[in-house]
Amino acid sequence: MDAISRRAFLSGVTSTAFLAAGGDAAAAAPGLDASLEAQAQAKGLLFGAAVKSNQLSDDAQFAAAVLQECDILVHEWELKRHAVQRESSRINFALPDAVVEFAERNGLKVRGHTLVWHYGPPRWLQQALRDTSDESLLTDYIAAMCKHYRGRMQSWDVVNEAIEPKHGHPEGYRMDSVWYQTYGTRYVDVAFHAARAADPDTPLYYNDYFVEMAVPRHERRRYCILKMLEGLKARNVPVDGLGIQGHLRPFVEQFDQEVFARFVREVQSLGLKLMVTELDVADRWGPADVTKRDAEVAAVTRDFMDVVVENPATVGVLTWGLSDRYSWLSNYPEYKWPDGQLSRGLPLDADMQRKPMWHAIARSFATRL
Repeated sequence: MDAISRRAFLSGVTSTAFLAAGGDAAAAAPGLDASLEAQAQAKGLLFGAAVKSNQLSDDAQFAAAVLQECDILVHEWELKRHAVQRESSRINFALPDAVVEFAERNGLKVRGHTLVWHYGPPRWLQQALRDTSDESLLTDYIAAMCKHYRGRMQSWDVVNEAIEPKHGHPEGYRMDSVWYQTYGTRYVDVAFHAARAADPDTPLYYNDYFVEMAVPRHERRRYCILKMLEGLKARNVPVDGLGIQGHLRPFVEQFDQEVFARFVREVQSLGLKLMVTELDVADRWGPADVTKRDAEVAAVTRDFMDVVVENPATVGVLTWGLSDRYSWLSNYPEYKWPDGQLSRGLPLDADMQRKPMWHAIARSFATRL
């Protein structure tokens, strides 16, 4: 039995144990009661979560959980351009600075997410891009952000979600992006060069989603992303890593360890680092019984995590939120429960208690050589 098959078998055993023990089976394992930060650090990895500034300032219980479990944070939305540059003449750093300053006071790292994204550009920017194709509309903002946070970010997501094969571009690029519509595919190269010029020492990542599951649309995205990364490397574009978001949907799409492992090995072969940047599990279509659903969420998390932590190119793992108290899954129309119950797709429940998913992540860190 090879390593991945063995882990898949063990995940099934773990899932059964979670069911039998009401979700607490992993808690009894020796050494697995330390924080996820400590578990990750012991294996040379980072663990962290996405946060909002008001969650840290207004919810002491949540802030304490973050400090206990994390050694790296990422802004859930407050560092995105539509949040910080609502007017062309000014970048408002107040909210993103609050997260960075919280992290620095407490010895945590921060990832920069994200410099270039197609979603929700401010209205003034949409109009400006219709009026001119001056690259400064892209590069000046990148320079301002990177210089403001120079030396303070563990890494930057330079470009987020540039690929969407269903749009029909021969190379799979997202064609409804204002950046593509203005500059063509070269905007990705321009963005990375601008970031490297403004912040030469911080690792630069491309970040994308729906590359994890064993379904055709994920396979198409994997193929296009690999081709894009190969092209960037061939053109000496300064990309250092791939951020894999990790929004898992196990109750509607199959996860296969070998399929995913093959993809991360191909990324590694390009000389790129890997980071899971937005891990969570959509449980909307799972079992009605919460204990069973938690066990199944934990099982797929373990299968996914085992592939990630085995690969030596992996730097760390961040979840998109830490507690079910604050999860976008509970509000997004496709994923929210119609009866109003909270999604249970994060490591801690709404009361900041560790769930089977937490233990699955801890067990996976423990297996890294």
